[in-house]
Amino acid sequence: MHKTIYAAFERICRERNAGGAVLEIGARPSAKTLLAMESLAQAREKIGINLTAPARFGDFEILQCDANNMSIFPDERFDTVLCNAMLEHDKFFWKTIAEIHRVTKRGGVIVIGVPGYAELPLNRIFHRKGRGRERFGWLFQSTLTFRVHNAPGDYFRFSEQTMREIFLAGLGDVRTEVLMIPPRIIGSGIKS
Repeated sequence: MHKTIYAAFERICRERNAGGAVLEIGARPSAKTLLAMESLAQAREKIGINLTAPARFGDFEILQCDANNMSIFPDERFDTVLCNAMLEHDKFFWKTIAEIHRVTKRGGVIVIGVPGYAELPLNRIFHRKGRGRERFGWLFQSTLTFRVHNAPGDYFRFSEQTMREIFLAGLGDVRTEVLMIPPRIIGSGIKS
């Protein structure tokens, strides 16, 4: 995970007082996974899920589970649910989003990061100045996206609108931010 993304998750979790029982979707047995963040050091419980074999690392365990069906967990089980760089690999990401909402407690924090597409500052400058519109306008109406990275597949890129209106729909205090080039989008909210 890029250090800028990790730092953003760290900051968001600190600002949102994330903790309690924490679930990371797509966790890895590594010091670079979100469950290892300093902001979660005092969490009561840390569990990760992944499609690969179960593992234990540091103070957390990772269970083998498909995020499309987290029936191993009851409703409203977790105080904090984190998911980064996973939904683009999920053919049925809407099922995972529904499960994230289901397993998060009322008042719980949800933080999601995805590769996205967004208008870049250069696009705005180009349109304001009007230089070369006839010749290169098509180029500045497009957006950069993160490279294809099959793990096991790579199906989607998302917008800030998707983050707000689909991933975090129905949550309170929704915040989104676009980081880096190509864009990565991180959104967070509180379950009402």
